[in-house]
Amino acid sequence: MRHSYHVLSMSSATYMATRRLGRSATRLVFFAGIAVLAARQARSQTVDDSIPSGANFDKAQFRLWTPRGTEKLRAVLVLVPGSNGDGRGMAEDTVWQAFAAKNKLAIVACRFTDKPHDQGYIEDYVNVSRGSGQALLDAIDHFAARSGHAELRSAPLMLWGMSAGGQFDYEMAVWKPEKVAAFIVNKGGIYYTALTPRETRAIPAMLFIGGKDLEQRVHTITGLFALNRRGGALWSLAEEPGVGHVVGKSRDVSMLFFEDVLAARLSQDGTLKALSEANGLVGDLKTHEFGPPPEKGTPNYPSVWLVTDRVAKAWKDMMLAP
Repeated sequence: MRHSYHVLSMSSATYMATRRLGRSATRLVFFAGIAVLAARQARSQTVDDSIPSGANFDKAQFRLWTPRGTEKLRAVLVLVPGSNGDGRGMAEDTVWQAFAAKNKLAIVACRFTDKPHDQGYIEDYVNVSRGSGQALLDAIDHFAARSGHAELRSAPLMLWGMSAGGQFDYEMAVWKPEKVAAFIVNKGGIYYTALTPRETRAIPAMLFIGGKDLEQRVHTITGLFALNRRGGALWSLAEEPGVGHVVGKSRDVSMLFFEDVLAARLSQDGTLKALSEANGLVGDLKTHEFGPPPEKGTPNYPSVWLVTDRVAKAWKDMMLAP
């Protein structure tokens, strides 16, 4: 088992204040900080795993983080970084950890790399059906056995990824739609699937684009969204104006989205409920207004599907940001 340790530091203002109060106060501040860090350690555990090289990937390495004291975890939050990146450090991101602890989630943070090839901007490992997707599922099975959380084997997945990580999420939802509660596409570039299966279109998703990202990425994601939304996909397209190929505010909006999707989809027994157009709101991509969906079918104008009023407001705020 791998344990993470943190360095305790004080701001200059805190230091000067405690200096004025004397050494006893300094010791109190220091040991209070140590106590907080020790409490955090006691509440969580971190485990690493790796899968041997496969048909469409070279390295597949994973890190599990679970909030200790949670008897049963509800879902697995899968974090996938950009092209050939090592995202395992995201398991120790305190923002993601706080979100996971609040919602009783396991975090599985990933590292995938390609075998050398002459078109490095096309990630082979994103084509999950050729082996990398199974590597993720195998790692989760290993974590279920090693962490004492057997429920992880059947727990639904919530997929968050940046760039190639979002491409991986998209293809994972295509390959194993029954495993996925919700997924995020975040400013990615190249995808293997255009029209997704009907089961995938029934999975709530948010597709993020940056107003200053490469036009190729923007056009690709916009096209994928338009095609699948026309087929009834419960998806939204969210543009963050003035943002290039970076995470921006997408993580914050994704957290609201994941939280509300879990509330809507997850049954008491851990199974996923099916949602329909009528279970959410519809947003107009031109006016950015939102409201109840039409009584039948998908709107015939450019629209998005939004799971709750809270998510709809966050979507509108992002779209209208200066």
